[in-house]
Amino acid sequence: MKPAFPPVDCARRAALAMAALLTFHVSCAFAQRQDSVEVKIDHHRHIQYAELANAPEEARAKPNPLADDPDAIAAGKKLFEQHCAKCHGTAAEGRKKAPSLQVEEVQRAAPGTLFWILTNGVVRRGMPVWSKLPEQQRWQLVSFIKSLGHSAANETEKKAP
Repeated sequence: MKPAFPPVDCARRAALAMAALLTFHVSCAFAQRQDSVEVKIDHHRHIQYAELANAPEEARAKPNPLADDPDAIAAGKKLFEQHCAKCHGTAAEGRKKAPSLQVEEVQRAAPGTLFWILTNGVVRRGMPVWSKLPEQQRWQLVSFIKSLGHSAANETEKKAP
């Protein structure tokens, strides 16, 4: 009786099957690794900006009394350079010590939320409490931080055809 497949064919088929199986496992492991990296990045970003959600409703509802003051942004920029740029970067782009303030999470936050964060700090993440700064200066900082979103939007509009 003749075997269904010659012995060489069986060995070749087994090797091809093993190679396919190994390729499948490697592909799955790589895909899981990629997903894991993306989840870690998203989780890290969520942690960086999670404190924004902790502001009490009463604080969030506070409007910026300097919102219509054109000098508030310039004054806030000077204060930012003195007190914040060391950690957040000169353009508030973020560094190892502190996150970017240009991101959507910060720019969408209510002015009262940012004021609350400045006043109370995020001590466990390394951000100091700035309650000793006069209230007006904290609102000037809020004005400057919120202006970063407007300048980013203007840059996007300039680049659009």
